[in-house]
Amino acid sequence: MSRTPPEPKLSTTPPSREIRPPRTPERPPRSAIGLSEGGQAIPAIGEIGLNHFAPYLLNRLSAQWNAELQDLLRDLGLSTTKFRALAVLTVASGITVNELAVFAVTEQSTMSRTLDALEDQDLIRRRPKADDMRVREVFITEKGLTLFSTIWPDIYGLYARFFAGVDEAEFRGFVATLHKVMRNTRGTDG
Repeated sequence: MSRTPPEPKLSTTPPSREIRPPRTPERPPRSAIGLSEGGQAIPAIGEIGLNHFAPYLLNRLSAQWNAELQDLLRDLGLSTTKFRALAVLTVASGITVNELAVFAVTEQSTMSRTLDALEDQDLIRRRPKADDMRVREVFITEKGLTLFSTIWPDIYGLYARFFAGVDEAEFRGFVATLHKVMRNTRGTDG
């Protein structure tokens, strides 16, 4: 029987005995986020530390969210991809398959298979776009809205638990920072 190793504990404060190479006078100071300044040498991952490396923390958070979300959705016959599609369609019904794939953060081919299954469950319907018959628009059905409204309180409870202890100012700053980073990755506003 294999044992799963315990999850590493992440804290918002640096551990007291973090392994870091000794500072030398030649090494320039690093910014608060571990980025080198003024074209200086980049820090090693050990200098930043996983507990301070934002992409690592985002992946951990996303994996935990998806695992707990799957637990909530399993009994309803929904996957996280199906849920994301329904969530997007509750606020933007009538968008194209490609737009839905972008908003639901899913590959277009995966979204097409997901929509096949959702249509089989009578949770969505697709129809050709009036001005371009090659493009299909996706609409959530009443059954889809009912199912979504049934699961939403549990999803919101999970969301609230993830942000327990985070005050309004911290939350707004967190979301603003995420939007700024997202703009950096796209090179556009949004």
